[in-house]
Amino acid sequence: MRIIPKARPGRFLRTFPDPQSLAAGAVALFLEAVGHAVSQRGRFAVALAGGRTPRQFYEALAGAASGRVPWGAVEIFFGDERPVPPEHPDSNYAMAQASLLGRVPLPPGQVHRIRAELAPASAADEYERTLRARFRLSTGEVPRFDLVLLGLGADGHTASLFPGTNALSETQRLVCANWVPKFGHHRVTLTLPVLNAARQVVFLVAGADKAEVVKEVLAGPDREPPHPATLVQPAAGELHWLLDAAAASALPHGPTLAADSAG
Repeated sequence: MRIIPKARPGRFLRTFPDPQSLAAGAVALFLEAVGHAVSQRGRFAVALAGGRTPRQFYEALAGAASGRVPWGAVEIFFGDERPVPPEHPDSNYAMAQASLLGRVPLPPGQVHRIRAELAPASAADEYERTLRARFRLSTGEVPRFDLVLLGLGADGHTASLFPGTNALSETQRLVCANWVPKFGHHRVTLTLPVLNAARQVVFLVAGADKAEVVKEVLAGPDREPPHPATLVQPAAGELHWLLDAAAASALPHGPTLAADSAG
């Protein structure tokens, strides 16, 4: 898949005419990433996102592309979770289970959900222990996901890292229970050190309602305070933005932001 780097090496932007072709582009990127990881390391660890755009990708991946994925070598994690049980319609796990996980030959023991039916702090502590065990981390180490999938909210949040919340300044924990005042509850989320340690981070964004915030996030960190999504900058990995035409409609054209339009 041909992608043009934007701004710095390892930063990429690609636009698609509609959400369906965006999902197909995400499938192609996923297949390339899983193939490389399994050939190099024998395993592929991915953190899934919630939201309508990731769901379209999951459905596409569970379709004709499913047979091209070595599911026995894939390990599934989640970037965040709402404070609901796993069967609740608002659960990121429930969405992923219905659209992807329950439709492919993935060993159940390789799916690690956030048990958000627990008290938020307990759920965060348990998931941090899960990450430390599955990635065999020593004290002070951070897991390195092969791929982290992210969405983008109209307020600039990603995962459950919302503007003005305490999780944005977290540097020690891998997972935290983040109080979100606009909802009046905690959400459990991976922290920025984990996101920024990934080999690849992929934002999937569709819809005209995201156009303005996409423009602001991609403009860089000059906004004060910066949008949470702006803070996702993998230190030694690739950052991909996959947008449909509507989400990209407010972007400037010029040498500072090169976009490859896929048909």
